[in-house]
Amino acid sequence: MSTDAQRPLFLSAVDWLSRATGVVSAALLLAMLLIISYDVFLRYGFNSPTVWATEISTYVLVALAFLGTGYTQKEDGHIRVEILFSYLPEPRRVRLALVAAWTGLPFLAVATWQAVVMIHDNYVNATRIFSLLYTLIYIPQIPIAVGLFVFTLAVLAEAYRLSAPLARWREWTVIGLLVGVLVGLWVLGARPPAALGSRFDWGSVLIALGCLTAVWLWSGSRIVGWVLLIYAAAATAFVLARGLAVGASVGVLIAVTLLLLGLGIRIAIALGLVGLIGIYFLLPAPAPVTVAERSWDTLNTFTLTAVPMFVLMGGLLLRSGLTEMTFDVLLKWMGRFPGGIAHAGVVACSIFAAVSGSSVATAATVGVVACPEMIKRGYSPRLAYGSIAAGGTLGILIPPSIPFIIYGSTVGTPIATLFIAGIVPGLILTVGFMGAIFVWALFNAEAAPPGEWAPWGEKLTSLVGIVPVALLILAVLGTLYAGIATPSEAGAMGALAALLICLVRRRLGFGELLAVLLETVKVTSFLFVIIVGASILSYIFDYLRLPSLLVEAVKAAQLDRWMVMVAIWVIYIILGMFIDSISIMVMTLPVLFPLVVTLGFDPVWFGVVLVILLEIGLITPPVGMNLFVLRGISGSVALKEIVYGTIPFFVVMLVGLVLLYLVPGLATWLPGSMK
Repeated sequence: MSTDAQRPLFLSAVDWLSRATGVVSAALLLAMLLIISYDVFLRYGFNSPTVWATEISTYVLVALAFLGTGYTQKEDGHIRVEILFSYLPEPRRVRLALVAAWTGLPFLAVATWQAVVMIHDNYVNATRIFSLLYTLIYIPQIPIAVGLFVFTLAVLAEAYRLSAPLARWREWTVIGLLVGVLVGLWVLGARPPAALGSRFDWGSVLIALGCLTAVWLWSGSRIVGWVLLIYAAAATAFVLARGLAVGASVGVLIAVTLLLLGLGIRIAIALGLVGLIGIYFLLPAPAPVTVAERSWDTLNTFTLTAVPMFVLMGGLLLRSGLTEMTFDVLLKWMGRFPGGIAHAGVVACSIFAAVSGSSVATAATVGVVACPEMIKRGYSPRLAYGSIAAGGTLGILIPPSIPFIIYGSTVGTPIATLFIAGIVPGLILTVGFMGAIFVWALFNAEAAPPGEWAPWGEKLTSLVGIVPVALLILAVLGTLYAGIATPSEAGAMGALAALLICLVRRRLGFGELLAVLLETVKVTSFLFVIIVGASILSYIFDYLRLPSLLVEAVKAAQLDRWMVMVAIWVIYIILGMFIDSISIMVMTLPVLFPLVVTLGFDPVWFGVVLVILLEIGLITPPVGMNLFVLRGISGSVALKEIVYGTIPFFVVMLVGLVLLYLVPGLATWLPGSMK
């Protein structure tokens, strides 16, 4: 493996370019925050809204999402399913990562090429967006091609790092090969002819040959064999699927997807790659430009600007010091009760969830403060870390919530309504978690030693420390529920308030601000690229009519509603054990949501149920993210101890699901009454 000390020219150039596009994305993120906040200020301060803020913010979102992909790859931010990786020794793990990188490279190369083709066509035709600004569409699409190109180079750089030390001529040969492929694509033009009468055009063939040659030059014939084997298996499966019934074709599609995910290919790339293979083999006439069109259409929506705003707000809160202040206040009020510090930790999670849309951020922020305090006072590690791992899941149920934003954008349900619907179930789960802690402490006093009473004067005085958090919650939820701002605008107002709090408390210099912006870019980029990959895959699902066929099959089977819903719960719980929550949503909703609606379930109610199911996935091994976050915080506590500690809370969440099914009004009453 090449070392940083060598710093070959190729790696240095790609790292610099990835960092540069990441910084540009960070600047665009800050610009988006200021643009949206400015529009809210003008609208409600002077009754003079802008005509450009919404549209420009959407274009900025597309740009920062794609321009950030290379930086995210450089920082190893694009996630993968690591089940197989965790069981392999280091040499084989490196080899598998190398195979995964090379396998995904052709998809990114084709996506980049087709993005250029899309931009070229729109430029030649002078295509405009029918909006207030009447924008030439190719202008906001340019960052897609630039970002995908840098992403491709960053994956190529990963393959270089994972390969054995290379002779300099091999490095330069691949660089020359890259230039040759670019020149060849330019010569072939936007619509290359079919290669030897096959389903593939010469442009695709050129990219495939270029990638295979690069694999051979940098990683050797054995890796070439593995990459060819994976593609041959996928291609054979799709060729066979063309002669099968639709249900069998879908089974093949799912099997190939699970294979690529299991091999450790980045989730976004794996989803997009399966969709691209389907485009080449299943459509009557291959149309790879669909990859670029879905990339643009999927993210070109103002609603999704709420995601980076809430992620940014959470990042700023990590540096504000408000978590420590809030936890200290709760500790003074609850510390004496059985399991009092654990109660304080769960309530702190619910409060932090009201100003953050991320469960991982909630678990990390509260866990850093609460878990060491519990261990210091003699709490059982199972209770300490299990309670915070479970409490952290409230981050995506109590609004604001990133999964609610993704769900609403995907199925067309109002996001503000989903936010309101999550409040009561979130509070019920909070009380349920506290009940589990109380019972645990009551029957096992050694697990939660009693704390100390704080004087009433000290308790009352401490409430001053919770004022900034209350103001931040008011900035987010107040502007949203009062109709002052949309979810995107509420996120921007909350992020701006968090920024001001950090500045007033002198907890944020320029370096820290840049770090927060870059971290937000990384999270936003990996989330949105997964959504794009899933959109490409869902294009094939739609072509095969999978949603309608599934609905027809369930109707024909005449299953009771509760049986179908329990089956859906089991599917999501199993998927949550292996795949992250956002990937699960964007992969399954296009298929399962039509079935849910057909069976008469309320979309808002199902959104709440789905988020609770995703919460369960956050505390179930082997891929429960909150488990690994708390394991990293603990330093020495075994992962299995944390897993055992979450079991009582897992049961509480299952009971919550049953309660929601029996009393759906728990989710629908509050948004219905506010209408």
